[in-house]
Amino acid sequence: MTRVPRHVAIIMDGNGRWAKAQGKERTFGHQEGAERVHDIMTAAVNLGIEYLTLYTFSTENWNRPETEIAALMALLLKHLEEELFMKKNARFKVIGDIERLPKVVKEACLYLEERTSHNTGTCMVLALSYSSKWEITNAVQQIAEEVRKGIIQPSDISEETISSHLSTRFMPDPELMIRTGGEERLSNYLLWQCAYSEFYFTPTYWPDFREEDLCKAIVDYQSRQRRFGKTGDQVTEEETGSKQ
Repeated sequence: MTRVPRHVAIIMDGNGRWAKAQGKERTFGHQEGAERVHDIMTAAVNLGIEYLTLYTFSTENWNRPETEIAALMALLLKHLEEELFMKKNARFKVIGDIERLPKVVKEACLYLEERTSHNTGTCMVLALSYSSKWEITNAVQQIAEEVRKGIIQPSDISEETISSHLSTRFMPDPELMIRTGGEERLSNYLLWQCAYSEFYFTPTYWPDFREEDLCKAIVDYQSRQRRFGKTGDQVTEEETGSKQ
């Protein structure tokens, strides 16, 4: 497959509704959803995707019932398997307000980050206790403190300044954003980074999302012309020129 996006971000939606349709508890859907993470990460490695960012737990999710939150955290711990990443030469990163996570979960995430930091393959990024509004607010606070200390001047602040203070500064913005489960919104996810992402919405619930579904989304992405404010003719001329 050619023209594979370097960075694919996914909103893994529909676990609870999938479980309800099966006549089971929501936690059963989360368990099945966790299995799909392994499958899709393996597919990303095979496809040559450099970054795979998964919206795992939002800051708004802290408002869910305590029993469901506890089950989600236990499930997360169970599936942070170092061996899987080492076999795939994959890296692990976490973004979000991790100070809110249970200590054992936070420590497991940081340990896995360190253990896989020298791997050179696909980087799987979990967005945990994450929201874009939190991230941008945090970035603004950091920049304001640097202005207060005289490190930078207000007139020096640019788009690059903001991007460099976001938790995603170590990777490119996603070219492709996928949301499963039938909803068509970003739900406070990578709002700054998705300014020019291509969106792909599918009614398929996350527990039913497979490698072929990921490939279908990428093929759809490949059919689109990414113009970044230019005209289609300009992009075509540039592409034709680059091939000569």
